[in-house]
Amino acid sequence: MNPTDCIYETGVIHGRFQVLHNDHVAYLMAGKRLCHHLVVGITNPDPVMTRMESVDPYRSSVLSNPLSYYERCVMVQSVLREIGISPEQFSVVPFPVNFPDRYQYYVPMDAVFFLSIYDDWGRRKLAYFNSLGLKTHILRQVAPEEKGLSAKGIRSRMMTGTPWEHLVPKSVSVLMKAWDIPGRLRRLAADS
Repeated sequence: MNPTDCIYETGVIHGRFQVLHNDHVAYLMAGKRLCHHLVVGITNPDPVMTRMESVDPYRSSVLSNPLSYYERCVMVQSVLREIGISPEQFSVVPFPVNFPDRYQYYVPMDAVFFLSIYDDWGRRKLAYFNSLGLKTHILRQVAPEEKGLSAKGIRSRMMTGTPWEHLVPKSVSVLMKAWDIPGRLRRLAADS
């Protein structure tokens, strides 16, 4: 990544990353190209910091959140290193996206906040950012059917034994198998 392309010192980007897939990589790279230091906020870091959202109620379910914050932190760090971003150019932090009054405890409020908008949930997040007067930069805005990959679809493939490895970075495939995430998803589905 060419540092001369950077227009911001620090950028904050966020996601659940349940499971981090190839379209997430494009999203992370789009944010990193625009800033010297990228802060990756992992949303839904724990059940206490996760609130039901009427515009996307499924996102807070147990089956939608099979990975712990720690596992996602390891996964994000592994992927960023895999795509060539050096550790001093990024930070990974919890990000309670549903609780705007708590952002100040996790991320630099003078950074630019990156997001993509596909649906009402994206518009809700933009409203959260705007309510705090945060500087925002929309990386991509398309209709839901143009979004591309979904972690929900990949989790479904994992549960049914359908090939999914080609939809995620190599480091994610290795971690998902080492942690037996397909088995965990099947157990969570059976318990639901």
